[in-house]
This record gives sequence, C-alpha cells and structure tokens, in this order.
Amino acid sequence: MTWTLPEPILTSPVAVPNLPPGAAAEPKWDGYRAQLARCPGGRVLLLRSRQGTDMTAAFPEVREAALAQLPGDTGLDGELVVWEDGRLACERLQQRLARRRGDGALAAAYTWPAHLVVFDLLRLEGTGLTPRLYRERRTALEALFR
Repeated sequence: MTWTLPEPILTSPVAVPNLPPGAAAEPKWDGYRAQLARCPGGRVLLLRSRQGTDMTAAFPEVREAALAQLPGDTGLDGELVVWEDGRLACERLQQRLARRRGDGALAAAYTWPAHLVVFDLLRLEGTGLTPRLYRERRTALEALFR
C-alpha cells in the first residue's frame, strides 16, 4: 500500500502564548516547514515544503541523516533551519534552494548545513500515527530519537 504525507497543519499566531492545561505548542522557527517521508524500501522518498515543493535534492545532508537514522516507511513533520553566527539564517535557506542540484547543493550543504527540527511523527515503520493523540505521537517521536 502506498501512503502520502498529509497536508500540514499550519501555525496560528497568538498575541500571548499562554496555553491551557494539557495543551502543547511548537515555536515557529525562522525556517521552512518541511515534511520528510522515507519509503518502505529504505530510501528517502521526499522532503517537501508545505506547498508541496520537492526540496530533497537541495538538502543532501538532511537526506543522508534520514537514511542513517530513520527506519523505512516513516514520516516526519518539522522545520528546516540553518544556523549561522549563533542565529537562525532564513536567507541561507533561500540560497540553499537556489542551489538545488549536484555540486551546487553539496557546496551549499557544506557552507550552510541545514537541520530538520522535527516536531511530529506522522508514520512509523508502516503504522499511520495521525489518528492518535498528539501526546502519543510526541512520546513515539522522542523514543525514535532517543
């Protein structure tokens, strides 16, 4: 059976970040929303933006890390970020997307390495987790990266 990444749930700005008891939230980093899917055969199937743009080739270091760390048939939701001089540098992500292929992507990965800050586990080794409560998915996400 083939599965696809679900549409991302987008953030909502709030004036005061007070959460009711039992609620959870993630900060908005200065990066690009990204979902990563690793297919059952083991290779990274897709690293896509919230608009559905395939960004896999532009971030070879994220692809290699996923190959090394994630089981097959797994899907993650998060945000791509680049740190530079102790701050998040969104402009470097824009430059990374301009160098999407081959040597340009590799050179950009070396100069401005990206990180995928993962905040949700959508699928784990063939089991869809989106029907489950967020706290259950969060527990499974933390166990995956422990």
